[in-house]
Amino acid sequence: MLLAVTAGWAQSDDVAPIIPTPVTKPSTPLFGYMSYDGVMQSLPEYVVVQRNLQQLRKQYESEMKRAEDDFNKKYEEFLDVQATYPKTILQKRQSELQEMLNRNIAFKQQSQQLLAQAEAEAKAPLEQRLAEALTKLGQQRGYAFILNTDQTSALWLNPALGEDVSNAVLQLLK
Repeated sequence: MLLAVTAGWAQSDDVAPIIPTPVTKPSTPLFGYMSYDGVMQSLPEYVVVQRNLQQLRKQYESEMKRAEDDFNKKYEEFLDVQATYPKTILQKRQSELQEMLNRNIAFKQQSQQLLAQAEAEAKAPLEQRLAEALTKLGQQRGYAFILNTDQTSALWLNPALGEDVSNAVLQLLK
């Protein structure tokens, strides 16, 4: 019985051998590819957006530092005099410190949200312009698609079938 099973497997004809065929470059590339981040960061407007966001970030960081310093000063003062105050005053001061700490934490969270929102709003017009340029270029050149090569989105591309459109997109955005 073992021989019959082995013989059956050995005589299987339903598997075709895989023979690699050479890929010839089409007269027109089938797709485009580019680094989205690379193109975005090449735009002069992007530099302005980043500079403005950095200024805003510094303002928030400065305010958070001021609030932290105020808290630390009040906390140190509290530690210096806590032994001399009655229990009710200690509780009041502890409560004030806790409220101050909670406000500082809330401000930090809010500032992070506001920074993210400001970044999204500042980049939106650039992203819209880039999307429009990609659509126009894709339609002009008859691409099936344009791939983003950032962050391993495209692990491998056959350059014989597509072309890097980074420079063409930048030209459309000028």
